[in-house]
Amino acid sequence: MSELQILGVDNALLGVSDFEAGRRFYAETLGLPVKFEVPQLGLAGFRLGPEEPGLLIRAQPGPPRVWLEVRDARAAAAALGARGVIPLKPPFEVATGWTVEFADPWGNVLGLTDYSKDPAHARSPGD
Repeated sequence: MSELQILGVDNALLGVSDFEAGRRFYAETLGLPVKFEVPQLGLAGFRLGPEEPGLLIRAQPGPPRVWLEVRDARAAAAALGARGVIPLKPPFEVATGWTVEFADPWGNVLGLTDYSKDPAHARSPGD
C-alpha cells in the first residue's frame, strides 16, 4: 500500500477573524450542528451530514485548507519529501493523530491527517 493512499476527505478548515461571530454564522445562520468546540483554541467543528467530512472554523485568518485522511501522516510526509514536496512545517500532533500540511504549486493548502490516536474513527481502504 502506498504511503500516499488517500482514504477520503477529513475536514475543510476556514479561518475567521472573529471566532464567536464565525461560530454564530455557521451554527445559527447556516444551521450546521456543532460537532465540537474548543473556544480557548478558537476552534469549532460542524457536521455536514451523518459522518466526516466536517467543516472547521478557527480564529486564525488565512487560506482555506482541505485535510485528507491517510493511514500514516508521518509516512506520507516522508513520501512527499521524496517527491520534492516541502511541508509548511514538520508533521504535528492533533487530537486524532498526526497531520502534515503543504501547499500545491498554486498555493492551495492541503493537509494529510491520520487517526492513529483514534483508530475507531479511521477509515479503511475502500470505505
